[in-house]
Amino acid sequence: MERQFERGEHVYKSSTFDEIIKDTIRFFNGTPVLDLAIEDRFHGTGVYAIYYIGNSERYKEIAEKNRTEFSLPIYVGKAVPRGWRQARLENESNKKTYELSGRLNEHTRSINQVSNLEIKDFTCRFMILEENTSSLIGTVEAALIRYYKPIWNAQLDGFGNHDPGKGRYNQAKSDWDVIHSGRPWADKCKGDSNSIDKIKENIVQYFSKN
Repeated sequence: MERQFERGEHVYKSSTFDEIIKDTIRFFNGTPVLDLAIEDRFHGTGVYAIYYIGNSERYKEIAEKNRTEFSLPIYVGKAVPRGWRQARLENESNKKTYELSGRLNEHTRSINQVSNLEIKDFTCRFMILEENTSSLIGTVEAALIRYYKPIWNAQLDGFGNHDPGKGRYNQAKSDWDVIHSGRPWADKCKGDSNSIDKIKENIVQYFSKN
């Protein structure tokens, strides 16, 4: 028997879900702020935010807000369990993995490799989501990005990129790598990138809207 399509029959709504996301964000915003270059390796997956407090004129507005209270991330990201994208999650509850720690270390290396940023000017906070709560990682990350609109997510794309690997360097260098040059693998990208003037114009527009 054929039925006519009624959109309302397919729309899922849950006030409980909304409250869970609000609760995770409240918890996230209450976690301690640490130097981005964390010496101690720790296990876990989850969501993180990076804050800038340096003297760059380009990010002056962000730094000014974060010097009194860490309220405006420059970047928000996630570290998911191994096999998460292919739904091949590890089933061993006692097996320790270090995705979140590794991701922060990767960002530390990126900043250390460029000439116009200093790692001492960056801090972070993060929330570990593991076992059944790891299903919330992508949702919480998206909620934080929508709320804060961090410039390295919303405008200056590329900070979280990985080395594309041999044979793929014909792609364009990201806007982030044009402004913050120095990552060895990014310098191998030979595609047509945006000009520095265009990127700077986009940054000015970002701050005029946010």
